[in-house]
Amino acid sequence: MSLADKVLAVNNDLPIRTDQPVHSGKVRSVYWLTAEDSKRLIEEKGYNVAADAPLAIMVISDRISAFDCIWHGEGGLNGVPGKGAALNAISNHWFRLFKEQGLADSHILDIPHPFVWIVQKARPIMIEAIARQYMTGSMWRAYEKGERDFCGINIPEGLSNNTKLPELLITPSTKGILKGVPGVQEVDDVNITRQNIEDNFEAFNFTSPAHINDYEKLLKEGFDVISAELAKIDQIFVDTKFEFGYVTDKAGNEKLIYMDEVGTPDSSRIWDGPAFREGEIVENSKEDFRQLLLKHFPDPDILLNKDRMTERFALAKDNALPESVLMQISKTYTEIAEKVIGKKIVISDNPKQEIIDILREQYNLIDEC
Repeated sequence: MSLADKVLAVNNDLPIRTDQPVHSGKVRSVYWLTAEDSKRLIEEKGYNVAADAPLAIMVISDRISAFDCIWHGEGGLNGVPGKGAALNAISNHWFRLFKEQGLADSHILDIPHPFVWIVQKARPIMIEAIARQYMTGSMWRAYEKGERDFCGINIPEGLSNNTKLPELLITPSTKGILKGVPGVQEVDDVNITRQNIEDNFEAFNFTSPAHINDYEKLLKEGFDVISAELAKIDQIFVDTKFEFGYVTDKAGNEKLIYMDEVGTPDSSRIWDGPAFREGEIVENSKEDFRQLLLKHFPDPDILLNKDRMTERFALAKDNALPESVLMQISKTYTEIAEKVIGKKIVISDNPKQEIIDILREQYNLIDEC
């Protein structure tokens, strides 16, 4: 079996029973279950959700995106071996710790397979909640150019690249395009201030203004839990993105929960502690892949300049990366995952067939026609 066969690159073609279109993102695909199957699973499995809650099967892939593009390799290698399993394993680990330590639940109800989550439908908070512990990346580039106001927070003078910030910063941006919100540009992923959120809490999907404090509390607590655990394996939690939403439990209580993924190499910067103490930045996250791409192509401005998106998409489509590049990224993802969870990441020989078999035999969710 070739290496390409072990990669789950296409994840929106599984015969999972659904009466809605499959939603496919850069990495995950979502299959909304029929009302009948959702109700049946809630009863059979005893999930703590409302009896009529819509459920979905969320299938991760091994695809890798960077600079808003999906990248591929030579020899039909359309993803990174082990990446999907590593991402899910890390998220599962942090979500479990959050619940055990009394922070909040997540949208995940069940984990049938390393690539698969059964999730409940949540009403998402329309915020990409970014937390930063170090001055680096885009924030440093802006700071170097003289910017001192970040999302309404004034940053002091005299900071250097890759140094710890005086305190954990929350620098939110919009999730999706929000229309008609005063002071907020109608584009995806635009920086916003806390005042923007307070003044327009309903537009951001908050039930009440008081929940703005709750989301910030969960963000900081979640960050602290991950940061403390990573410190135990001598890794530095630099910055990350959280997402939140509302669900209703079996008793009819509305709850604010964590959703999407948390603390993964895709959504966070994680630095190697020993290297950092020697004055070197070693990324155990997707930032390593971004930096590799910037060095790989002769004109890196294509990857950084949003006015050149047509050229960027063509670059990703027309250039198969060397297998060695994708295997280096595989090593980054699987090694940090194994450090976090304390066990080996197993790369399936045929992940798609494994998923189909489990969802057929244990959940009766495969359309046999």
